[in-house]
Amino acid sequence: MIDDEPAPVGPFEPPYYVAVFTTVRTPEQHGYGETSARMEELVKAVPGYLGMDHAQTPGGLGITVGYFRDADALAQWRSNAEHRAAQQRGRAEWYRSYTLHVAKVERSNGFTRAGTP
Repeated sequence: MIDDEPAPVGPFEPPYYVAVFTTVRTPEQHGYGETSARMEELVKAVPGYLGMDHAQTPGGLGITVGYFRDADALAQWRSNAEHRAAQQRGRAEWYRSYTLHVAKVERSNGFTRAGTP
Protein backbone atom coordinates (compact mmCIF):
# COMPACT_ATOMS: atom_id res chain seq x y z
CA MET A 1 0.00 0.00 0.00
CA ILE A 2 1.27 3.46 -0.83
CA ASP A 3 1.71 5.68 2.25
CA ASP A 4 -0.93 8.23 1.23
CA GLU A 5 -3.58 5.65 0.34
CA PRO A 6 -6.17 4.89 3.02
CA ALA A 7 -6.75 1.30 4.08
CA PRO A 8 -10.03 -0.19 2.88
CA VAL A 9 -12.84 -0.30 5.43
CA GLY A 10 -14.22 -3.55 6.84
CA PRO A 11 -14.65 -6.39 6.76
CA PHE A 12 -17.97 -6.12 8.55
CA GLU A 13 -19.95 -8.87 10.22
CA PRO A 14 -22.41 -10.22 7.61
CA PRO A 15 -25.06 -9.89 6.57
CA TYR A 16 -24.85 -6.31 5.35
CA TYR A 17 -25.54 -4.46 2.12
CA VAL A 18 -23.25 -2.83 -0.41
CA ALA A 19 -24.01 -0.21 -3.03
CA VAL A 20 -21.33 -0.32 -5.74
CA PHE A 21 -21.36 2.88 -7.80
CA THR A 22 -19.10 2.79 -10.88
CA THR A 23 -18.74 5.98 -12.90
CA VAL A 24 -17.05 7.52 -15.91
CA ARG A 25 -16.92 11.28 -15.54
CA THR A 26 -17.32 14.05 -18.07
CA PRO A 27 -14.65 16.75 -18.43
CA GLU A 28 -17.02 19.24 -16.69
CA GLN A 29 -16.54 18.80 -12.95
CA HIS A 30 -17.49 22.25 -11.63
CA GLY A 31 -19.00 21.76 -8.16
CA TYR A 32 -18.35 18.03 -8.04
CA GLY A 33 -15.84 18.12 -5.17
CA GLU A 34 -18.07 20.20 -2.94
CA THR A 35 -21.10 18.04 -3.66
CA SER A 36 -19.13 14.84 -3.08
CA ALA A 37 -17.94 16.13 0.29
CA ARG A 38 -21.50 17.09 1.24
CA MET A 39 -22.79 13.63 0.26
CA GLU A 40 -20.12 12.01 2.43
CA GLU A 41 -21.17 14.22 5.34
CA LEU A 42 -24.85 13.32 4.84
CA VAL A 43 -24.38 9.56 4.44
CA LYS A 44 -22.35 9.39 7.67
CA ALA A 45 -25.48 10.60 9.51
CA VAL A 46 -27.60 7.68 8.26
CA PRO A 47 -28.17 5.14 11.06
CA GLY A 48 -26.77 1.85 9.79
CA TYR A 49 -24.14 3.40 7.51
CA LEU A 50 -20.90 1.44 8.00
CA GLY A 51 -18.35 3.10 5.74
CA MET A 52 -17.15 3.68 2.20
CA ASP A 53 -14.28 2.76 -0.11
CA HIS A 54 -13.42 4.78 -3.22
CA ALA A 55 -10.95 4.37 -6.07
CA GLN A 56 -10.33 6.54 -9.14
CA THR A 57 -8.19 5.79 -12.18
CA PRO A 58 -6.25 8.50 -14.04
CA GLY A 59 -8.55 7.86 -17.01
CA GLY A 60 -11.66 8.84 -15.07
CA LEU A 61 -13.16 5.50 -14.00
CA GLY A 62 -14.39 5.76 -10.41
CA ILE A 63 -15.69 3.07 -8.08
CA THR A 64 -17.35 3.88 -4.78
CA VAL A 65 -18.58 1.13 -2.48
CA GLY A 66 -20.94 2.12 0.34
CA TYR A 67 -21.55 -0.33 3.19
CA PHE A 68 -24.86 -0.41 5.06
CA ARG A 69 -26.00 -2.57 7.99
CA ASP A 70 -29.42 -3.28 6.47
CA ALA A 71 -31.78 -2.53 3.60
CA ASP A 72 -33.55 0.16 5.66
CA ALA A 73 -30.32 2.16 6.01
CA LEU A 74 -29.71 1.91 2.28
CA ALA A 75 -33.30 2.97 1.54
CA GLN A 76 -32.94 5.97 3.84
CA TRP A 77 -29.83 7.06 1.94
CA ARG A 78 -31.46 6.48 -1.44
CA SER A 79 -34.44 8.66 -0.48
CA ASN A 80 -32.46 11.58 1.01
CA ALA A 81 -33.59 14.76 -0.79
CA GLU A 82 -30.10 16.28 -1.14
CA HIS A 83 -28.77 12.96 -2.41
CA ARG A 84 -31.56 12.80 -5.01
CA ALA A 85 -30.70 16.34 -6.17
CA ALA A 86 -27.02 15.41 -6.44
CA GLN A 87 -27.97 12.36 -8.52
CA GLN A 88 -29.88 14.58 -10.94
CA ARG A 89 -26.96 16.99 -11.23
CA GLY A 90 -24.59 14.05 -11.76
CA ARG A 91 -26.65 12.80 -14.71
CA ALA A 92 -26.89 16.33 -16.15
CA GLU A 93 -23.25 17.40 -15.69
CA TRP A 94 -20.67 15.09 -14.12
CA TYR A 95 -21.17 11.54 -15.42
CA ARG A 96 -20.76 10.23 -18.93
CA SER A 97 -22.07 6.91 -17.61
CA TYR A 98 -22.61 5.05 -14.37
CA THR A 99 -23.82 1.75 -12.97
CA LEU A 100 -25.18 0.98 -9.54
CA HIS A 101 -25.17 -2.52 -8.11
CA VAL A 102 -26.80 -3.28 -4.76
CA ALA A 103 -26.14 -6.58 -3.05
CA LYS A 104 -26.57 -8.34 0.27
CA VAL A 105 -23.23 -9.66 1.53
CA GLU A 106 -23.44 -13.11 3.07
CA ARG A 107 -19.72 -13.69 3.63
CA SER A 108 -16.80 -11.33 4.17
CA ASN A 109 -13.17 -11.65 5.22
CA GLY A 110 -10.00 -9.61 5.06
CA PHE A 111 -6.23 -9.60 5.50
CA THR A 112 -3.69 -7.06 6.71
CA ARG A 113 0.02 -7.82 6.50
CA ALA A 114 1.72 -7.54 9.88
CA GLY A 115 4.20 -4.69 10.13
CA THR A 116 2.87 -2.86 7.08
CA PRO A 117 3.20 0.90 7.59
